[in-house]
Amino acid sequence: MKSLRWVRKDKKGINTILASLLMVVIVVVAAVMVYAWSTGLLSSLLVQNPVPKESLNYDSFNYGPNSNVTIFIRNSGSAGVTLQTYYVKDNSGNQYTSPSTWTAGPIAPNAVNATLIKIYTQCTTCTYSNGAPTSGFQFVAGNSYTITVVTTRNNQFTWSLTK
Repeated sequence: MKSLRWVRKDKKGINTILASLLMVVIVVVAAVMVYAWSTGLLSSLLVQNPVPKESLNYDSFNYGPNSNVTIFIRNSGSAGVTLQTYYVKDNSGNQYTSPSTWTAGPIAPNAVNATLIKIYTQCTTCTYSNGAPTSGFQFVAGNSYTITVVTTRNNQFTWSLTK
């Protein structure tokens, strides 16, 4: 009975064992956290807010009898899109730029919008890169044109169309 009282009174050895055990648990938990963070598991478990994405594709296009083209633009992204400006460039590097007051849309996600792109005398407010609009180019059969549209979020989408 005397030996049991001695063990209960000497808690110095038990405190050392508990402290060592606690340190091992802390190191193991820290190692698991570092492993989860480095493998990307931690970020996939956390709730993340989806960021709306703009993505535009054209379904088809029709050249008009005058200097214009109608592009049927599909919004395949998750955010509504409003077009702010457009650029039309020919093979020679000549370019028409729409006025800052031109807008098209909004185009809802998974919706299609018929967007009219005008150049030459059809667009009296467009800017021609090589002089006055009356000396610019027109859509000619067999030529290809690069059309770039810019959204209000400043994303650019470029397509090459051949008349």
